[in-house]
Amino acid sequence: MTPFSLPVSTERLVLRPFTPDDLDAVHAYQRLPEVARYLYRPPLTREQCAESLAKRAAGTSWTADGDALVLAVQPAGEADVVGEIVLKLADARARQAEIGWVFHPGAGGRGYATEAARAAAGLAFGTLGVHRLFARLDVLNTGSVRVCERLGLRREAHLVENDLDGDRWGSEYVYALLAREWPPDVAPHGS
Repeated sequence: MTPFSLPVSTERLVLRPFTPDDLDAVHAYQRLPEVARYLYRPPLTREQCAESLAKRAAGTSWTADGDALVLAVQPAGEADVVGEIVLKLADARARQAEIGWVFHPGAGGRGYATEAARAAAGLAFGTLGVHRLFARLDVLNTGSVRVCERLGLRREAHLVENDLDGDRWGSEYVYALLAREWPPDVAPHGS
């Protein structure tokens, strides 16, 4: 794994590893149907959130396909996390990673998702040496579409009815960006 320093700070946010103390805040958004809807899974129970936090606290490497870095997003000076950012190593040999985010709807409209995703992309391209970063999202998730567009990701695909979410066929967009297209002056600040 390429060494890097955590937490990562932006102007208003801190991206850091999760701790068991984050359980209440994580469950507050992971239990919501409107959040789970775009993740193609049911809302998470408190027990499922606790299991997920335990796995995240154990850490991960960044060497093999499927390895993931999941960071809590916490507004600077506040006690609770408002969401999370995920960087998943999709193809280690080709240096391709998927980026994703989940935020509490109450934190919407403040630009937190864009700011956190920009910091994570800077980490991916800068420190982790990713060649291509991509995001997959439900076409109905207009908030995430806007985040991708603000980051400068290009829409590369529209997959029609490619996933079944309960009774509903979901369609996805794939957005992506290459390292050479990422502005070199956009990088997170390690603490």
